[in-house]
Amino acid sequence: MCHEASGVALIESIGTGKGTVTFADFDKADALFLFGQNPGTNHPRMLEPIRDAVKRGAQVAVFNPLKERGLERFQAPQDPLEMLTQSSSPLNTAYFRPALGGDMAAVRGMVKWMLQWDREALASGGEAVFDHDFIAQHTDGVEQYLAMVDATSWERIEAQSGISRDVLEQAARIHRDSKRVIICWAMGITQHKHSVATVQEIANLQLLRGQFGEGAGLCPVRGHSNVQGDRTVGIADEPPAALLDALEKRFGFTPPREPGYNVITTLQAMVAGKIKVFLALGGNFAQATPDTARTHEALGSCELTVQISTKLNRSHLICGNEALILPCLGRTDIDEQADGPQGVTVEDSFSMVHLSHGQLRPLSKQMRSEPAIIAGIAEATLGKTPVDWSALVENYDRIRDLIQDTIPGFDDFNARLKTPGGFYLGNPARDRQWHTESGRAQLVSHALPATLVDAETLASGAKPDLVLQTLRSHDQYNTTIYGLHDRYRGVHGGRKVVFINRADLERLGFQHGDKVDVVSLWRDSEERRVSDFTLLEYDVPAGQAAAYYPETNPLVPMDSYGDGSFTPTSKLIAIRLEKSRAPKRIA
Repeated sequence: MCHEASGVALIESIGTGKGTVTFADFDKADALFLFGQNPGTNHPRMLEPIRDAVKRGAQVAVFNPLKERGLERFQAPQDPLEMLTQSSSPLNTAYFRPALGGDMAAVRGMVKWMLQWDREALASGGEAVFDHDFIAQHTDGVEQYLAMVDATSWERIEAQSGISRDVLEQAARIHRDSKRVIICWAMGITQHKHSVATVQEIANLQLLRGQFGEGAGLCPVRGHSNVQGDRTVGIADEPPAALLDALEKRFGFTPPREPGYNVITTLQAMVAGKIKVFLALGGNFAQATPDTARTHEALGSCELTVQISTKLNRSHLICGNEALILPCLGRTDIDEQADGPQGVTVEDSFSMVHLSHGQLRPLSKQMRSEPAIIAGIAEATLGKTPVDWSALVENYDRIRDLIQDTIPGFDDFNARLKTPGGFYLGNPARDRQWHTESGRAQLVSHALPATLVDAETLASGAKPDLVLQTLRSHDQYNTTIYGLHDRYRGVHGGRKVVFINRADLERLGFQHGDKVDVVSLWRDSEERRVSDFTLLEYDVPAGQAAAYYPETNPLVPMDSYGDGSFTPTSKLIAIRLEKSRAPKRIA
């Protein structure tokens, strides 16, 4: 749903689907490039290292279409003094505003400038821009990629990136003049049709300059704990063969080898009647997924839906023919098992693994932990094979012993967890070891997309008024909404808003505060519409708009997803605005 494009892209490029930097690397980087992320709202833990980097003089280059206060001033929103006293942007930050989906072209422009400078330096005997020793020792595909860069015209780059050649030169100089560079990105990069190609373009830039190691590297910002940890322990629709081999050897059974379903193919299979039972381990599937009406229809077609949840949400109302809600302990709850209070392990975006113990008394003695619920289902289905499920739940150390037996990097798992703060799982690419088929990092060549809004995906003859990205408010965590105020963007008391440029308001014949329906333009005959939204004039580039999710998830077609990643294209939705159809309220 979020970062599958990062994993798919990086596995091909550098042999691992994870970021290569640690939290400590931010203290040593000379420049930070932030693409398609807003840490003030979405990743507040990252504000501190970014702010500290700015204070010590590191360059920060931001690529984001919207002007966001948290990206201009890097203030901690929970620090009132800092919010009140810092009134201007630091001099060592630069803000670049690409077109939605134009980040790949922007990076291509940066590389095109650096390629020119590198050739000029080599011709004159000056200092090279690219790290040619690193390229020769560690990479494949550089000739093909640089030929692709040469073949990409400046006119194409400027038109698609939405940034002029001269401004891209400024971004390229920041990278060139910095010895150690970290590039971070989030869903502003990954939720596009060409998201895999964009991540690989970013990786190409770092590979050309040898930006791997202390204070440098690639950093997909995945958000809450175990988004990354899921993949580490093999939770995937297509687990790697090495993991399946290890499971077979350790537990003496033959795991299925055929591919499973991801989120999009799960929904498609439900619609086709191929799935009878849906079990959700946490989350708010009905609201987090795209194409809300079709998603609800798909869930309703199941014979049984099961929600294992810490709290009630909208998904509990979207039921199959039969439905179960299994309340479970949250991570903040004390998890008391036969051998005493238990802790679960989590892995963050920086490959740090640590133990987490709950501190709150559970609301009910009947509530079970997630491991206990899963083990209970397994034992009722399989008996005590291939393991004694109940015994594992008595002490979670026994589960971690089995992880140690089957997953690389977890030697002495339980002992290492006793280290304060946990332990670093490691990343071979950080150490310049490439677990690719060739044993070398790959510069992967992609042509820029023909167009960002593909005419073939639109309804016949449809011309969009705008392209829309979905985003979160400040008082929001994923689909959980804590309040109706967005302090960074000046929105109070509501969420059904569309941020729009003043020129687009005038062009389309609307005014600030008008009520509109937003209609998604897609090739099928189904209408996707959300109603009674308020237009808010905002500093967003002309031709673009933004609105909160999950309110605008109904506009994202189920069949619109990233090439190779199946990630919904929630950051580029072709839309039309219409005067609101909603009935007027009677005072």
